[in-house]
Amino acid sequence: MSDASPRLNIGSHDLPVSPELSRFMAGDWAASPLPDSVRVPAYDATPARRARLSARFPGERLIIPAGELKVRSNDCDHRFRPHSAYAWLTGLTGEDQVGHVLVLEPSGPHGHEAVLYLRPRSPRTGGNEEFYRDRRYGEFWVGRRPDLAEAERLTGLRCDRLDALGTPGGRNPATDAELAAALSELRLVKDAWEVGQLQLAVDHTAAGFEDVVRALPRALAHPRGERWIEGVFGLRARAEGNGTGYDTIAASGAHACVLHWIRNDGRLNRDDLLLLDAGVETDTLYTADITRTLPLSGRFSPVQRQVYELVLAAQEAGIAALRPGASFRDFHRAGMRVIAEGLADWGVLKNAEGDLHRRYTLCSSGHMLGLDVHDCAKARAGTYLDGTLEEGQVLTVEPGLYLQPDDETLPPELRGIGVRIEDDLVVTATGARLMSGALPRTVAGIEEWMGRLLEG
Repeated sequence: MSDASPRLNIGSHDLPVSPELSRFMAGDWAASPLPDSVRVPAYDATPARRARLSARFPGERLIIPAGELKVRSNDCDHRFRPHSAYAWLTGLTGEDQVGHVLVLEPSGPHGHEAVLYLRPRSPRTGGNEEFYRDRRYGEFWVGRRPDLAEAERLTGLRCDRLDALGTPGGRNPATDAELAAALSELRLVKDAWEVGQLQLAVDHTAAGFEDVVRALPRALAHPRGERWIEGVFGLRARAEGNGTGYDTIAASGAHACVLHWIRNDGRLNRDDLLLLDAGVETDTLYTADITRTLPLSGRFSPVQRQVYELVLAAQEAGIAALRPGASFRDFHRAGMRVIAEGLADWGVLKNAEGDLHRRYTLCSSGHMLGLDVHDCAKARAGTYLDGTLEEGQVLTVEPGLYLQPDDETLPPELRGIGVRIEDDLVVTATGARLMSGALPRTVAGIEEWMGRLLEG
């Protein structure tokens, strides 16, 4: 840029503060401490979690950050959610955890001392203006934070100021990957409290699905009915929990053949199916993950029923394969055998051998569930995907058929139909318990359920 070029004058939206206003803001504030009884919901569980992590890395300094804000546009940030490993180890799940760091400092020959480095509540005296001037962290802008003593009572951890941590050095990418894997693997088996949180998420999600069915008349009348569905479920998720655990898939008609359809901008047609894949995330950040495929008319057509019942049979076979000691992949294999045989019976495939059925199924049939919708994803294959199931693990079983609208291997009447049925289950000593059984899965059950809700 030459000296003759015009220069930008980039200013600030913050109005200057006069000395008089600064002095006026510094006094006459009533005390507003947190109640002494407040503790994070997972207070009693987090010490054992940290001890298990400590035992994996004797003598190592372990650094687990909550994460930083990400800009959405200009001075607007995305809503903050702390990293799942940080939440699991501290019990802290709020939006005020931005930038905070848990450090496990080696202590003695094998153990660690856990120290939480945080940004404590800003004082309102001594010339500090953050509480009313800082748009990212100021209490008057984003809400109050606990002071150090309150944070210690809240978590049971020793707490220190974030600026006392300095810049963590000596990070080793290989060690970081090992730590990430360990943090995933330690979360594979859920304790009773976690299962309770997941059940709460499932129950709220079931209520959200009922809301959607009741809202179908208005959604069908709207030019972007899929968005209406998304909004109805999102209201339940925000009212009952932290929000949705992932972007809601409200896919009608051929959109259901797009596995991760989140545009949700389509009109609804009474003759089509609606594939709704949605989950409420609790305030403690545990999420459900449920899919139902519903006839928008309230009743399945013969060909819709044909496709639906094959997927349901595959899901039943997958659920029957769940038990401690079974390979994680067994339930997928069981479901895909049913799908392949069904496609062969329809004449779509010449036989059920090989993997040609994958043209119509595309992906695996389930995953672990917990703080993340695809939980424990950084666990090593030998402990997860190629491992065996254990009592206390929570997972989804979600076979599907995605019959693309332009697939000429299919008869015309099957093209453009997408069906997925997904439920959440916890592995028990003898098999698995269906956590999402409040929502019907059979053709008759869905039709009766929809009819009752629409009439009401």
